Amino acid sequence: MKHTMKLFALFALLLIGVKGNAQDKGIKFFQGTWEEALTESKNQNKPIFLDAYASWCGPCKMMAKNTFTKEKAGEYFNANFINVKMDMEKGEGPALSHKLGITAYPTLFFIDDKGKVFAKSIGYHTASALVDIGIQALELNKKGN
Repeated sequence: MKHTMKLFALFALLLIGVKGNAQDKGIKFFQGTWEEALTESKNQNKPIFLDAYASWCGPCKMMAKNTFTKEKAGEYFNANFINVKMDMEKGEGPALSHKLGITAYPTLFFIDDKGKVFAKSIGYHTASALVDIGIQALELNKKGN
């Protein structure tokens, strides 16, 4: 019985480790206020990728689980953006939602360090589609500057 319990504990730890590693490969979201994100954007010379979501939104939950966790999305977005995830119905969300004119969830914004939106996309996207949108957004930003 002790042997079985040790094996079970080892198996559980392995599963937790594998899950943790899979999550580590996805998009890393900035922890801080909106103003701090703008400052970080300026300091790192990277635009902001904002995932504007609502807690009740099904497609938002699917993107959090199936898109943002993918290595392909993480590699591209972590290298090129300050990534921010914000519930638009809590904390700073309602004021920012009003300022950005959000009408649907999820809305994905690409924003410069001054807070100006230079691209946006509405709805669910796979990791590959999200990377394509990110590439197009950066091209728009380069043309605009």
